[in-house]
Amino acid sequence: MKALALVDAPDHVCCRYRIRAFEPALDRSGWSVELSSLARGSFARIGQFSGAKRYDAVILQRRLLPGWQLRLLRRAARRLIFDFDDAVLYRDSFNPRGPDSARRLRRFSATVRSADAVVAGNDFLADCALRAGARPERVRVIPTCVDPSLYDSSASTERSDGLDLVWIGSSSTLKGLERQKPLWERLAREAPGVRMRVVCDRFPDLGAMPVVPVPWSEAGEAKALAGGGAGMSWIPDDVWSRGKCGLKILQYQAAGLPVLANPVGVHPEMVKPGQTGWLPTSPDEWAEAVRSLAADPGLRRRMGKAARASVRANYSIEAWGPAFVATVVGSSIMTGPIALRPALVGLGARAGCEPRGMVG
Repeated sequence: MKALALVDAPDHVCCRYRIRAFEPALDRSGWSVELSSLARGSFARIGQFSGAKRYDAVILQRRLLPGWQLRLLRRAARRLIFDFDDAVLYRDSFNPRGPDSARRLRRFSATVRSADAVVAGNDFLADCALRAGARPERVRVIPTCVDPSLYDSSASTERSDGLDLVWIGSSSTLKGLERQKPLWERLAREAPGVRMRVVCDRFPDLGAMPVVPVPWSEAGEAKALAGGGAGMSWIPDDVWSRGKCGLKILQYQAAGLPVLANPVGVHPEMVKPGQTGWLPTSPDEWAEAVRSLAADPGLRRRMGKAARASVRANYSIEAWGPAFVATVVGSSIMTGPIALRPALVGLGARAGCEPRGMVG
C-alpha cells in the first residue's frame, strides 16, 4: 500500500515533523509514503493530480487549492487526507491586511468538507475545521511530535557563568521576538549574565540583551539547543498564534530544558508552571522566572528532566505513530496519549475559533 504526500517541500519543517517522522510507523504497517512538492502552475498540477490515482491515499498538507483543482484531486484520490498545523484559514499575525480572508476561508471550508480525514495539530484547529463544515467523525487531533532520542540531554554544553535563554525558529517568526525588545532589555538589566541564544537563519538586535547567533541547520539543531539553559517562546495573542502547535516548546523539552513561554495557544497545555517551566503573564513575572532559573542550576536540571519525560509521554513520535497510521489507512481505531481523540462538537467554547462567515 502506498500514500502520496503533497507538501510545500520534503524538507519543509511541517513535512519533516508531521509526515516524514512517521515513515517508520507506516513501514511497519506495510505502507510507504512518497513525498512530492505541490506542483507549480495549473497544467503541472493537472498532471500531478491525475497521477494520484495510482496511490491508495493522498495527504494534502496545509495548502488550500482553488476549487477546480480541489475537485480534480478529490476525484483522483481514493482516500484524501488534509493535514494542517497552522490556522491557514487566516492570514498570519503580522500581515498588514489583518487576519480575515474570505478566499482563504472559502477554500478551507471546501477542503475540510471534501476530505475523508482532517488531521489538525491542536484543538483550536480542529474546532476551525468543525465550524467550517467538516464532519466530526472525520476530524482527528494529532499534535506535532518530536523524537526525544535525537536530543541528547546529557550532552549539555551550558555555560557555568550565566544563563543562556535559547530561542529557535525561522526568520518569519522572529518578528514576535523583536517586538518584545523592551522586555528582553529589562531581563538583561535585572538578571546579569543572561544572554539570548538565537538559533535561526537571521539574527535580531535586542538592544541591551546580548545575542549569541547560532546558524540553524537540520543536523545541528539538537546540539544548538543543548547549549542553552532554558528554552523561550513568545507569540502574539491572536487567531493565527492560537493555531500554532508549539514545535519549539517540544524541541526545548526533548533537549531537557525548562521552558519560559507566554500563556497563549498550546503553551499552557505543554508547560506546567513550577514543574517543567513557567508561563509568565507580565514583565515582572518574566523577570522573576528568569532570575529564579539563573540563580539555581539544580532547578533548571529538575525542570528539564520533567520536561523531557513529559514530551516523551505526550508528544513523541512513538506515542502518536499508531494514530497517524490509523488515519492514513482509514481505521476507526485511534491510539495515542489521549485515547480515541476525535474532535468534539462544541469544542469551540474552549478552543475559541470563531471565524466570520463560517457555517457548518
